[in-house]
Amino acid sequence: RSFLEYAMSVIVARALPDVRDGLKPVHRRILWGMRDMGVRPDRPHVKSARVTGEVMGKYHPHGDSAIYDSLVRMAQDFSLRLPLVDGHGNFGTPDDPPAAARYTECRLSNAATELLEGIDEDTVDFADNYSNEYQEPVVLPARFPNLLVNGSQGIAVGMATNIPPHNLGEVVDATMHLIDNPEATPDDLMKFIKGPDFPTGAQILGRQGILDAYRNGRGSIRMRAVAEIEEHKGNRQRIVVTEIPYQTSVLTIAQKVADLVNGGDLVGISDVNDESAKGKTRLVIDLKRDANANVVLNNLYKHTPMQTNFAMNTVALVDGVPRTLNLAEVLTHYIAHQEVVIRRRSEFRLGKAQDRAHILEGYIRALDMIDAIIAAIRASEDRGSASRSLQAKPFEFSERQAEAILDLQLYRLTRLSRQTLEDELAKLRETIAELQAILGDRTKLMNVIKTEMAAIRAKYDTPRRAQFAHDPGEMEVRDLITDEPVVVTMTKAGYVKATPADQFRTQARGGRGKAGARLKEEDIVTEILHTTTHAYLLFFSNRGRVFRLDAHQIPVKDRTARGTAIVNLLPLQPDEKVQTVIDTRGFPEGGYFFFATKKGIVKKTEIAEYDKSRREGFIAIKIREDDELVRVIQTTGSADSLLISKNGMGIRFTEDDVRSMGRDSSGVIGMKMKADDEVVSCDQAEDEGAILVVTDAGYGKRTQIVHFNRQGRGGQGVRAIKLTAKKGHVVAAFLVGIDDEIFVVSTGGVTLRTEARQIASQGRDATGVKVIDLDDGHEVSSVSPILSVDEDE
Repeated sequence: RSFLEYAMSVIVARALPDVRDGLKPVHRRILWGMRDMGVRPDRPHVKSARVTGEVMGKYHPHGDSAIYDSLVRMAQDFSLRLPLVDGHGNFGTPDDPPAAARYTECRLSNAATELLEGIDEDTVDFADNYSNEYQEPVVLPARFPNLLVNGSQGIAVGMATNIPPHNLGEVVDATMHLIDNPEATPDDLMKFIKGPDFPTGAQILGRQGILDAYRNGRGSIRMRAVAEIEEHKGNRQRIVVTEIPYQTSVLTIAQKVADLVNGGDLVGISDVNDESAKGKTRLVIDLKRDANANVVLNNLYKHTPMQTNFAMNTVALVDGVPRTLNLAEVLTHYIAHQEVVIRRRSEFRLGKAQDRAHILEGYIRALDMIDAIIAAIRASEDRGSASRSLQAKPFEFSERQAEAILDLQLYRLTRLSRQTLEDELAKLRETIAELQAILGDRTKLMNVIKTEMAAIRAKYDTPRRAQFAHDPGEMEVRDLITDEPVVVTMTKAGYVKATPADQFRTQARGGRGKAGARLKEEDIVTEILHTTTHAYLLFFSNRGRVFRLDAHQIPVKDRTARGTAIVNLLPLQPDEKVQTVIDTRGFPEGGYFFFATKKGIVKKTEIAEYDKSRREGFIAIKIREDDELVRVIQTTGSADSLLISKNGMGIRFTEDDVRSMGRDSSGVIGMKMKADDEVVSCDQAEDEGAILVVTDAGYGKRTQIVHFNRQGRGGQGVRAIKLTAKKGHVVAAFLVGIDDEIFVVSTGGVTLRTEARQIASQGRDATGVKVIDLDDGHEVSSVSPILSVDEDE
């Protein structure tokens, strides 16, 4: 029982704000106590200790530190969007605590008077204080939606509230819209309230957290510091932070940065200086000469309070009961409170106006019979009998009028006084009619609320401080590493590695050069890509699936190292192997991937359809059970393609003949295959290029692409090399340049490295020349172009 009583006390009387005025009891008591003391905006400041003592003694029987801390927060322009206390002295900074209550001074701010406006006109209920000696308001009239404007934070028992500050102008506009449209949803109100408006500024990333919070009462709002990269002396750069997230501090950020640098978790920073002064935030982070400023800045966002989340939780007391509220519910309850305030104020003013009009009517009637009244008063023994005489015939004044007449001053008997009384009565009758109209017509009453709120908006509205920015989502690893050139290589045996580009020198390669450092078969490189660590790598398998990795995910190895087995990076099936690797910086509209399978099927699909990242991979082309993907090339969609088959046939056709299809489609016939034939190569054909064709018997030749005439897709093609029983079948075909070198590997493990220029250039019908001598029973297993390794490095 004791615990439940304590819990309810904390929930209702300490930790949670009232939805009507947005205040907890301690804040309400401080504002009421200061008004009671006369510490108003037009009066001098008084010692904060005096206010603290007054509030503690009369209304809030808790520790003085709790009261002073609450008072201080209401004076801090970095805590509240519209401070309610005008502080004089050191009320603290985000980094430093305030001075003691005996040193600081305070008074109510102008905004606080709007919360208290009309409190002496019977607009709210009052209750006894803890000692039954004094009266305190149960709630303040709150002429603006303070719960949203200034927010609130509190931890109760089993629940908490965390409401951020908002822009007064936006909140007032939303409230007025809701008055006119009571059925408005949170989404409708979000056209006016774009999101929180933190007094410290900074950026709010994205909209999803705001949508969740306004629709459901709970949401996580991501905040990010405002920082710029500046050029500094000595060709160095520095990061200058000018706005920080709400409830963080420059000192905390600087200390965190220093700890990360000292711990080796953050590199590229040479110095950190807090240059904040006169309320202006300025944190300067100097970078080392070789540091990448964008990478350092992304690391700062990820690892320091320069980027934080505000967990919005809109819990407030509604009729003394805690409830989680959406945006529309918060403002609906506030409007209902204002309706009660204006109605009670109007009734109070109407009563006073009617009472005064009644007295004025008595005055005016008394002036018409003043001599008789004076005679009656003079004939009376005392005030009581005089009052009774005036209430009797022939006067018949009411008791209230009779008492007022007895109090009448002699100067009021002049003619000028009569005119003044009549003018005052006329105005009072107008006021009475106006108040009665307000009380009799809810629409007029609501218009009063709107008019008065518009006046407050005009008086206190300020431009938004927190700005909105695109949310890039969770910080990816790519954002935290430098975008550097690398060479990604993949071997015939399925080993992949990334090597810093400065370990290689490239030479002209006629289309696609690949490199290997050793001459073992398993080290023959089948794919090489000159790319950067921020590029995407697409791995296309023989089963028609595609996998995506970031280039920085490929383990970095030395030039002579073997690399990492691709099965450690991709979930390949037992019968699955990588056929092609393509790198791309993005997935642009208008580009295409061109596919070719062993059975001569081709397909063209827009690159944009492959902008997916799934660990398990996804379909790139639908492959039949008896077919396999041979190669994928990146094209513009209208270039020429050249397919070479095992039996030495070749076909050149334009990709315009292949319509664009979706990922999950099979494609169309590109080359009609005989039963014992299959496609071994697919390349983009250009007249100035040459294709190298090598057979499994060790014969080969170079043939100029121009010798292959363009024809329609779906044919058997023309002869690419004349084959005999001695010459064998085509085992490899690819584009080469005159300066390229190639590796030829036999099934016996013999490896030949030779220049492409050493292989004769012949026509389509030629049989080729011997490229490698083979032992009996051996044949060529693979042929690969290579990239020279700079031996001098």
